[in-house]
Amino acid sequence: MLRFFRHYLSGSAVCLFACEAIAICLALFAAASLLQVTDLTPGQATGGALAVILVPTALNAFAMYAIGLYNHGLMQNFGRAIPRLMAVFTIFTLVVVLTMAFELAPGRQTEGDRALLYGTVAGIAFAGVLFARLGFVTIARITVKPRRVLVVGVGKLAAEIEYMMSRQEGATTEIVGYIALGNEKPEIPQTRIRPINKSLAEFASEQEIKEIVVALSDRRGTSLQPLLDARMQGITITNYLSFWERETRRVHLQVLDPSWLIYSDGFRMGTLTNTFLKRALDILVSGVLLVFTLPTLLLAAIAIRLDSSGPILYRQERVGKNGTLFTIYKFRTMRTDSESGGIPQWAAARDPRITRVGWFLRMARIDELPQILNVLRGDMSFVGPRPERPFFVDTLAASIPYYSERHRVRPGITGWAQINYVYGASIEDAKIKLSYDLYYIKNYSFLFDLLIILSTAEAVFLKKGAR
Repeated sequence: MLRFFRHYLSGSAVCLFACEAIAICLALFAAASLLQVTDLTPGQATGGALAVILVPTALNAFAMYAIGLYNHGLMQNFGRAIPRLMAVFTIFTLVVVLTMAFELAPGRQTEGDRALLYGTVAGIAFAGVLFARLGFVTIARITVKPRRVLVVGVGKLAAEIEYMMSRQEGATTEIVGYIALGNEKPEIPQTRIRPINKSLAEFASEQEIKEIVVALSDRRGTSLQPLLDARMQGITITNYLSFWERETRRVHLQVLDPSWLIYSDGFRMGTLTNTFLKRALDILVSGVLLVFTLPTLLLAAIAIRLDSSGPILYRQERVGKNGTLFTIYKFRTMRTDSESGGIPQWAAARDPRITRVGWFLRMARIDELPQILNVLRGDMSFVGPRPERPFFVDTLAASIPYYSERHRVRPGITGWAQINYVYGASIEDAKIKLSYDLYYIKNYSFLFDLLIILSTAEAVFLKKGAR
């Protein structure tokens, strides 16, 4: 696991991304040379000629990330990955045609030659990507060994690690075993507890342990000297909460220690640089999205008007940054009497209050588009925790520790919780989404926002979390 700008990324995914981008770049360079695009020699390449290669490469690579092709499951399963690759390369072909058409030296190729080469460029790049992916995954399976981790503790926290790791598909971390240190009551299978008759440092060295995770429910009366000796041998010692955060990219709410939040790295969203960059990104993305979705907005408004009586836009009071209230704008997707009793209700699966047009708008996430106005006004950010209604905020804050901390930042149209978890419709859902929101707030960076925006495309196209 690699950490870029405080966000954890899969090292294998980063390497595969680079390999496939290089494969696409080489295919384009070969095609551009055959098309005799001007000035492609390294010492004389013009900006326009370089764009023939770099623009399609960058767009295609980011599109592949956006539709989830670097998720672990799709990296391993070619059957699932190929349909998405084909969809990306269909668009990729159009981009190649447009960029190369502007740089072709006139008269150097016949129209037939150009059509043939255009048709083969995407095919060559597609084959290159498949070859790179197959080769990389095959080599990685043979050469890359999981990071060997030893857990100190056999109680409740250790049992949670065992359960969490057993549910991870293709984890790059291997839990070698659990060591009893102290007087904890064992809550994991006896076969997973490793008895040792030597020092912890010697045992870790013999087993090629790279990291020791301290998962003691109660450290009182427990000697820390064995851990100190291991640390002096160069073995990484990791706190349970930090290990959980790295492996799940969430914050563990049930055992969250305020001191961990205080002393751990992160929570830098409020710096002047980050504030400026985030606001600039909000205005840029929202402005571009507003221009490109204007026809969709008009068609949605007409459809709502024809489908049911009532206003086109739905206005509702939500809780924003620092607990301030603001009015959120959405396309109306429910009947006007959806809360006739005056009591706010969670949206349910197949909610009968949703109109026919409203169902489609929700599935396509078109109902969220008017919130662009909230972003431009500064009530919201493009990326951030979803804003909730005051009624639900009061209820959730009373039952979930640290819930109010999510209001330290502007709420967002999309966010880390939205792309990783389903639509929240209960207190338990709210707890899980809060664990993602706190991770985002703690590890915020400009790059993290860009990755979330790209990943939102997968959530929209595959209808993840829509209700």
